Amino acid sequence: MKHTRRLYATLVALAAFLIFAFFYTGHADARKQNAIPKVGVLQLMSHPALDQINKGIDDTLKKHGYIDGKNVKIEFQNAQGDQSNLRTISKQFVQDNVDVAVGIATPSVQSLKNATNKIPIVMGAVTDPEGAGIISNNKKPGGNITGVSDQAPLKAQLQLMKKVVPDLNTIGIIYTSSDASATSQMKKMKQLAKQNGMKVEVSSINSVNDLQQVATALTQKVQTIYVPTDNTVASGMKLLSSIAAKENIAIFPAATTMVKDGGLATVGLSQYELGQKTGEHVVRILQGKEKTATTPVTFMQKGHLMLNEKMAKKLNIQFPDSLVKEAQKKVQIIK
Repeated sequence: MKHTRRLYATLVALAAFLIFAFFYTGHADARKQNAIPKVGVLQLMSHPALDQINKGIDDTLKKHGYIDGKNVKIEFQNAQGDQSNLRTISKQFVQDNVDVAVGIATPSVQSLKNATNKIPIVMGAVTDPEGAGIISNNKKPGGNITGVSDQAPLKAQLQLMKKVVPDLNTIGIIYTSSDASATSQMKKMKQLAKQNGMKVEVSSINSVNDLQQVATALTQKVQTIYVPTDNTVASGMKLLSSIAAKENIAIFPAATTMVKDGGLATVGLSQYELGQKTGEHVVRILQGKEKTATTPVTFMQKGHLMLNEKMAKKLNIQFPDSLVKEAQKKVQIIK
C-alpha cells in the first residue's frame, strides 16, 4: 500500500512537471517568435562623411521595411574617436546578442572583430579590408565579416589634380599614421604619383592636435596636398584648408564631404551611397539571404566629380570648362 502511494505521488509529480515544461517551452517559443532582430551600429566619431554613411544605412533599412522600434531594434553608438569606447561598445553589442553588428570606419570594425567571431559583422567603409587584416580574402572572407570598401578611384583623382594644376610636379600627402585604411591609400597614391614622374612629400599625424604644425610645414614643400579617406584629418578639414589657403595651396581630398569642408575638388565616392550598400548587406543577412563567409566585399565602381568654386576663387584657380560642365550635370558644384 505504501509503495502504491509512493508510485502514485511520483506519477502526479511527473505529470505536473511535464505540463509545466510544455507550457514554459510554448511561452519561450512564442517569446522567441515575437522577438525583433537587433542591429548594433558602431560609429568611430562624428563628422559629415561617417554621418552620411550612417544615414545611408538607416534609409536603406527603412526602404526594406525595417523600422526602428517596430520590427527592428537599432542600437546606435558613437565612440567619439576613443579606443576604450570602441572596446566597451563592442563588448556591449556581444552581451546584447545583436543579430548584426555594423562598424563605420576601420577602427570600429577592428574593435568588433576583437569582440566576437560569431556575430555577423558588416563593414561600413573600410578601404583595404584584406590589407588591414580584417578578413583573409576580399572575394571569399571566410569568417563572420563582410561589407563595403571605400577605396577611392585614385587614378581619376590624380588625373583631376593634373587637370586643375597643369604644372603639377610635387604633391604632398597628409594622413593619420594609426589609420590602416588611410595608410594603405597613402602608399597607393604615393606609388601612382611617382609612376607619373612626380615628387611626393608625405607627412603623418597622430591626432588632430598635430594638424596645425604638420600642415604648416608641409605647405612649404609642395604645390598641392592630397588627403586620403582619413577620419581624423576629415574631422579637422576646415583647419587644414585654412592653413593651406594662406600659402595658396589647394587640397584634393578623397571624399566628397571633405570638399564641402574646404577641399578644392575630387572624384570621390558618395558616403551616402556607401551607407546604402552597407545597409543592403545588413538587410540580406537579416533576411537569411547572405552569409558573411561567402559574400565578397563590395567595391564601389564609380566616383563623383565635385568642385568647390568658392575655394577656387580664394586660391585664384580657374577650373577647366570641361570639368565645370561635367560637375554641373550632377549639381556637384559648391559656390
